Amino acid sequence: MVSYRPRRSTLAVPGSSQKFIDKARSLNPDALFLDLEDACAPAAKADGRVNVVKALNEGGFGDTTRVVRINDWTTEWTYRDVVDVVSGAGANLDCLMLPKVQSAAQVQALDLLVTQIEKAEGLEVGRIGFEIQIENAKGLLAVNEIAAASPRNETLIFGPADFMASIQMKSLVVGEQPDGYDVGDAYHHILMTLLMAARAHDLQVIDGPYLAIKDLDGLRRVAGRSAALGFDGKWALHPTQVDIVNDIFSPRQADYDHAENILDAYDWCTSVEGGARGAAMLGDEMIDEASRKMALVISAKGRAAGMSRTDVWTPPQ
Repeated sequence: MVSYRPRRSTLAVPGSSQKFIDKARSLNPDALFLDLEDACAPAAKADGRVNVVKALNEGGFGDTTRVVRINDWTTEWTYRDVVDVVSGAGANLDCLMLPKVQSAAQVQALDLLVTQIEKAEGLEVGRIGFEIQIENAKGLLAVNEIAAASPRNETLIFGPADFMASIQMKSLVVGEQPDGYDVGDAYHHILMTLLMAARAHDLQVIDGPYLAIKDLDGLRRVAGRSAALGFDGKWALHPTQVDIVNDIFSPRQADYDHAENILDAYDWCTSVEGGARGAAMLGDEMIDEASRKMALVISAKGRAAGMSRTDVWTPPQ
């Protein structure tokens, strides 16, 4: 897998709309994807490819991770999406997103095709990562093999709308609990299955969109659910959702400070100067190697969010 890219928020941008692409350049999501799939009508896909290549090469997205969602392998558009985008703008592309993945073979096929284009165009082989979208029951059942299918894989993404349709869930409100389901969370098994597969293969895992873009309280509730489980981020469909999602998937300030203090204290206590101990006390808390691993997760997310420490641990004199 390539180096870690923060993805607290991933903004969806129609690849066929210059207006929305220009707007995205002024926003602050961690990542964005130019969409050639659902947000691009069949008659607009050819022009959408041209527009996406032009946008990537013009730049202006700052440090935002640049992704293109291609069409899935069951369509007639996938091959041309990959060839045109990677050949035309591969040097300015961070990741391809493959939707509706149902088998490891689909990921492997994309890897082979991208590798051939990289070699033909003189691009660095393997630099372009993959984001894998799981949107139906077949994909969920094969998710462990899918997660391991390519070293380019960076994320697993939950696609709630198509998934709800695939399992015939009794609801038309994407991400909300279906009528009659009044105990627990109807999505818990799906989210945990994706989370386990992602973590087992050192991938990030991203929650899909909340379609009621004016219901910001609903967004906070649904995003808080996946954030509590350990998801790395969530899609945003509208600029008003970006800051909310960034906040929910960033550590609390006190947790970030504590994580950094654990790392500093553990580094010191395991050093010769600190007595080369395997465990030590931080205030009233015993810390050890397991504490360090947990702190690394919070620290990495806080640093990716640009957080600054407000409390700094100092070694005992």
